[in-house]
Amino acid sequence: MNQEMTLNKEKWLKVKGKKFWTEERRAYLMLVTPAALLYYAVMAFPFLFSLVLSFTNYTSGELVTTPIRFIGLKHYLDMLADPYFWISLTNNFYIVFISVFGQIPLGFVIAYILHRKHVKMTGFFQTMIYFPTIISTIVVGILWQSFFSPYGPLTEIIQRIIPAWENNLSVDPKTAMIPVLLAVLWMYTGNYLIIFLANLQKIDPEVMEASKIDGASEGQVLRYIVLPALSGVIVTCAILAISGSLNSFGLIFAMTQGNPARRTSVLSLYMYDNAFRGAPDYGLANAISIFMVLMSFAMILITKAVEKKFGGRE
Repeated sequence: MNQEMTLNKEKWLKVKGKKFWTEERRAYLMLVTPAALLYYAVMAFPFLFSLVLSFTNYTSGELVTTPIRFIGLKHYLDMLADPYFWISLTNNFYIVFISVFGQIPLGFVIAYILHRKHVKMTGFFQTMIYFPTIISTIVVGILWQSFFSPYGPLTEIIQRIIPAWENNLSVDPKTAMIPVLLAVLWMYTGNYLIIFLANLQKIDPEVMEASKIDGASEGQVLRYIVLPALSGVIVTCAILAISGSLNSFGLIFAMTQGNPARRTSVLSLYMYDNAFRGAPDYGLANAISIFMVLMSFAMILITKAVEKKFGGRE
């Protein structure tokens, strides 16, 4: 009896092995393995390495020769106790807000107007709105810094109307984020314009025309046909906006470098300051980066939960 069970088990394992190592499975593994190894090399391993360093006293120097010891949550507690962290976090939320509730709605409205051909020269408007996204981030930062400068074009334009007006937008800590938010809104709206235009073309125009013939207004077409069909696209755009807003280092570094008095700093710039300016503290910088990753995941999960509860399906 035992011998028969052993033989049956061996046959089953042979059959299972043959099914597993089919030609299709081998081809799949050959294609996926290089990409998986590359992902773990440039994404997963740096994340885990950064997570480990955030719990150590490592500041600088060679990892092999520098004595490193575990210090627990000290860097995270220092980060939470630093007022500049809360300033940076607040500014990041401002950018997330202007990205999700500024760029996406504006990009959708413009895309809908162009798609429905409510204006002429749609190709020209589409090109002009998308054009800022292909310009170098550093160039855009310098351009907007010059525009909002106390001696820049904005000052000259407004002083022609109000001669006594003084431009303190970029030097006043209370208003210094306004130029940054306007630059963010201007630069990235074109991305969502293109995404929405591409997906609006997937909606059958006959459905919209039939609803118009049946007496539906433009607002009803938008609410009951277009928005439910694009709910998944809107969530995707929200995820892109959230992840992009947490990576706004280049634009702010070129425009303000976090000044005045670090009031325009964001988490990525705050991390850079701790890692490369003054006395380097790589443990604290890694703790900030881990916090950014966790915050990004949390926002994305909230976005998915909201879409699952209130959104439609494509």
